[in-house]
Amino acid sequence: MMQSLYNSVSGMFTFSQTLNTISNNISNMNTPGFRGSESFLENVMGDDGTKVAGTGENLSEGQIEQTNTSTDVAINGEGLFILKDSQGNTYYTRSGQFEFNSDGVLVDSVNSYQVQGYDASGNYGSINISALKTLPAQATSSVNITGNIAPGDPSEKVSNITVYDAQGTSHVLTLTLTNNTSKTAGDWLASVTDSTGATIGTGDVRFSTAFTPVAGFNTFTINPSLGGASQAITFNFGTPGGQSGATDIQGSPTSLAAQVADGHGVIGITSYAFDQNGVVQLTYADSEVKAGPQLALASFEDERSLQAIQGNLYTPPSDQTAQIGRANTGILGGIEGSSLEMSNVDLTQELAEMIVIQRGYQASSRVMTVSGDMLQQLYDSTRGS
Repeated sequence: MMQSLYNSVSGMFTFSQTLNTISNNISNMNTPGFRGSESFLENVMGDDGTKVAGTGENLSEGQIEQTNTSTDVAINGEGLFILKDSQGNTYYTRSGQFEFNSDGVLVDSVNSYQVQGYDASGNYGSINISALKTLPAQATSSVNITGNIAPGDPSEKVSNITVYDAQGTSHVLTLTLTNNTSKTAGDWLASVTDSTGATIGTGDVRFSTAFTPVAGFNTFTINPSLGGASQAITFNFGTPGGQSGATDIQGSPTSLAAQVADGHGVIGITSYAFDQNGVVQLTYADSEVKAGPQLALASFEDERSLQAIQGNLYTPPSDQTAQIGRANTGILGGIEGSSLEMSNVDLTQELAEMIVIQRGYQASSRVMTVSGDMLQQLYDSTRGS
């Protein structure tokens, strides 16, 4: 009878501990990357009741949900993100709530721990885009001329041609074509002037009887001094014999236009996003896209042995070594950009288990009450004798 009392107490204690696990699961059901736990019970030797043998993590993946933050990432498959604090301690997590700090380093938004990955040279370390925040200035080297010039026109101008010097300073040029067909068939004399009207280069352009550029006269190059240095700029009127560039078709109106092929000032980033391989793709103001560093992921032989610490971070025991690699390679999963993996807690299952625990607790409590009543009866009968 006394043992039944102790057994019922151990049952109540065990059920209350199990309820703690369930309550923690439910309280974190909206925590990104959280993994639910479950308690394991075992019989105490000699029919001395029950106890909690331990808890185990549910390693199934949580649902991946899209977000409006381009630096949020989720792992679709195996692996954990790798973080390092300022002391060099390493942590692992499934939560990809990241952001770039003022230094261009990718950190988790909760603890500001640095996210680990690979740079363009394959070096492992913190993901840093500070050197990629801007594109350096590039000097213009080529201008493509397209459209038609009427053979009977005395001259034509193409204005507002914006080119850049090596320092990224813009310069506005004007191309003037003067009809020279009276001396040479299909010939046009070209001159280029700057914003002050000063001539900075000349050339000779010719068209064949097929109205297309003539080889040797389809381009000309000027060498103006821009930004304090000589700069070669080639004006290209198209492929000889082709109509993809400029033409001089009789009867068609003049429609010349200039397309600057290259060159720009200093350009900043307008947006960034992670692709399926975990590579951050940087988009600049001129719509140019460059690939940046790549996320690294870690896997463990026994992931259940990881120890949960603050938030949703994990540290491995001393006998576990992380296998580090690139996302979407080997057993490591791919990356979902602008997404977060939510908790894998199943609320329906947790509520069902909570009801079972409640009934078990009530039954253990009832056993303790009955055992107490029986002991009281035994005590009363002893007094009566």
